[in-house]
Amino acid sequence: MTKYKAFLFLILLFLACKAPKNDSIGISTNTKPSKEYQEQIENMEQRIYFRAMGNEPEWSLQIAANKISFTSLKSNFESFNAPHVDPIRAMDANVKSYRVVTETGTMVITIEQQKCTNAMSGEIFPYTVRVEIEKSKDKSIASFQGCGNYIVDPRLHDIWVLEKMNGKNVSSSEFVNELPYLEINSNSGTFMGYAGCNRMNGSLFFEKEVLRFTSIITTRMACISENKEGEFLHSLESTTSYEVANMRLTLTNPSGIVLVFKKVD
Repeated sequence: MTKYKAFLFLILLFLACKAPKNDSIGISTNTKPSKEYQEQIENMEQRIYFRAMGNEPEWSLQIAANKISFTSLKSNFESFNAPHVDPIRAMDANVKSYRVVTETGTMVITIEQQKCTNAMSGEIFPYTVRVEIEKSKDKSIASFQGCGNYIVDPRLHDIWVLEKMNGKNVSSSEFVNELPYLEINSNSGTFMGYAGCNRMNGSLFFEKEVLRFTSIITTRMACISENKEGEFLHSLESTTSYEVANMRLTLTNPSGIVLVFKKVD
């Protein structure tokens, strides 16, 4: 069993234990899983890292580690499935595109970091998505527009206590009372925690293999000059990538390893 499948098994086991019980007879009640729950399971099982959807006509897109899947209710464009390809990133804007070619046709996906409002639900997404498909058989072309978002790695969803900073072990004496920690919520794409003197919270910018801690807000308690909170916050803000392994969360940037956290229960 791979580490990823083992992690998935533990998540499913935890969710099963949390299932509602019938108080009178002590057995699980058969309830239909919510759409959000079903998507979370699908994301983990299929390693989906980006989802998008649109209306008029209704369509959906999933980009996973090994495949790209598109479905639509539009006539003659019911589905388009292809192996995963790496995106091409524009030089002057946060825009990337995927171009996939199969025997049935060509699909070009453009993802732009621009707020997008779903026309039906009113929900706001961080990315605007355009999909254009050309069928090989009749050369017909269809275009779709909608909204999307990246799926934050569920392995980040936990509490992490700082262990190393810029290559050196840290101790609570370098901060106030306790070591800095992060409590990451992968569902909402946010985090909170303790920076070493002040409480903090902020947002996650997440793409495939990219992780940044943004919009960091802290309380305004005065800190002694020896406190290393400033160094910690600077290191956290400089993070661009991550790795989760052996109960550790390692945050890095192009200069190297910046912060190492240990998972706590």
